[in-house]
Amino acid sequence: MPRTYVFDRSAAEPAEAPRLDPSQQAVVDHAGGPLLVLAGPGTGKTTTLVEAVVDRIDNRGVRPEEVLVLTFSRKAAEELRTRIGKRLGRTTTAVPAMTFHSFCYGLVREFQDKEAYSSPLTLLSAGEQDWRIQEVVTNTLELGSVDWPEALRPALATRGLARELQSLMARARSLGMEPKHVSDIAVAYDRPDWAVAAKVFEGYLTNLDYLGQVDYSEVVYRAVLIALHEEFGPKLRGRYKLVVVDEYQDTDPLQVRLLQALAGGGRDLIAVGDPDQSIYAFRGADIRGIYDFGDDFATAEGPPAPALALTTTRRFGPVILSASRSILGDTGRLGRIDTEIFDTFRNPESVDPEYGDGEVSVCTYATAAAEAEHIALLLREAHLRDELPWHEMAVLVRSGTASLPRLQRALVAAGVPVEIASDETPLSAEPLVRTFIAALRAVEELQGGRDILPEAATELLTGPLCGLDASAMRRLARALRLDHRVDGELRPSAPLLADALGEPEMFQIDASRHGEE
Repeated sequence: MPRTYVFDRSAAEPAEAPRLDPSQQAVVDHAGGPLLVLAGPGTGKTTTLVEAVVDRIDNRGVRPEEVLVLTFSRKAAEELRTRIGKRLGRTTTAVPAMTFHSFCYGLVREFQDKEAYSSPLTLLSAGEQDWRIQEVVTNTLELGSVDWPEALRPALATRGLARELQSLMARARSLGMEPKHVSDIAVAYDRPDWAVAAKVFEGYLTNLDYLGQVDYSEVVYRAVLIALHEEFGPKLRGRYKLVVVDEYQDTDPLQVRLLQALAGGGRDLIAVGDPDQSIYAFRGADIRGIYDFGDDFATAEGPPAPALALTTTRRFGPVILSASRSILGDTGRLGRIDTEIFDTFRNPESVDPEYGDGEVSVCTYATAAAEAEHIALLLREAHLRDELPWHEMAVLVRSGTASLPRLQRALVAAGVPVEIASDETPLSAEPLVRTFIAALRAVEELQGGRDILPEAATELLTGPLCGLDASAMRRLARALRLDHRVDGELRPSAPLLADALGEPEMFQIDASRHGEE
């Protein structure tokens, strides 16, 4: 009998309205115009944003498609869409909630010259961007079109130079600069390195135009040009009656200009942020954006935009709150935010009945490896002695690329199950891929007559290719200290080294052991 499938769309039941504290309700009740909301950790900023959007739609006649919600990560955008949809009892796509880059890419696609591009623009990944920059550098060498300074010539074939150029170009674009502006600054300050960077910048943009490609900085730059266009700008400003921005402290000057074009002039704009969590200066974010919000987005009557602060944190107890405030001290008070509002933001009331007052422990370690081993020990003790389930533990790191691989190796070696979000680790940092790349780099160094760095050698020796444990590493270190002379030169003793390792074949990849990996 053939099966028959019937798609039945069940009635959407709106989620129950949460109970808001007075500071959250003040944001929801905001009459209109620009508003800055200072919100620390655990103060319910996401709930406040959702309720503000729902209030505009349910009680003030704003249609869902007339609301634009912007944030900085796909995960946050998805959460906002889902929660707004549940509260409204409608599909999650009713309210546009997306990342800045997704919104800008959509604008560029919508308004791009249909005759100039036979296919949609392609958004470059970071790796593809580095490759395109290196391609331009190589072309300048082959054509002799750029007089590279002598100090930069040794770096021309390295990946590091491409990344430095990418950083400079992204920073220039975040400030709204063209290659000519970079060139003018190079002349004014006698910087030949910036002069050649400007030429690479120009060649890079020319190539992207020819190939129909954009990078993340360029897509925002082009979106700003569209929003400022005399024909397209009014159309965009009329499209949205409310713009909401999450994590406003992470905006760069170009994104601020985009918001001014969309929601400036006293229009409805709610920006939520925490200046104490501004950590993306390396990619162009400017902390001054949140401090200057009042002046950048004046009310329709002329005075600076008002600010409010969320006053209750539910994420941690007073002990943790006190520790965090003692570290911050008086930093940030030089901004233009009202002193009373800023003090209220910095000193919220802590309401955390589940975990009590909280506890702060500070540990220092001689090496990064010792730190990772101690973290593994703490987790095992919590699981075995305190019977805490693995899924109720978490380890936070500052840099996923730098810290996660080492920490993951230590946890797995200690028998601690590890789950890492797929978007936290690039493919090149996956353990097997990382090991393979490290081996290829070691071969490249040796073929070039260069020494392998100790850190790289240690990673190879203790990784899945060689599998040395701490004891074998100590035996290896002792063997390397025992030297003998060959043809008058002092060299490591190969027999002693082989004897110390015990199993020379361990340096060969065993396909049966690694399987498809």
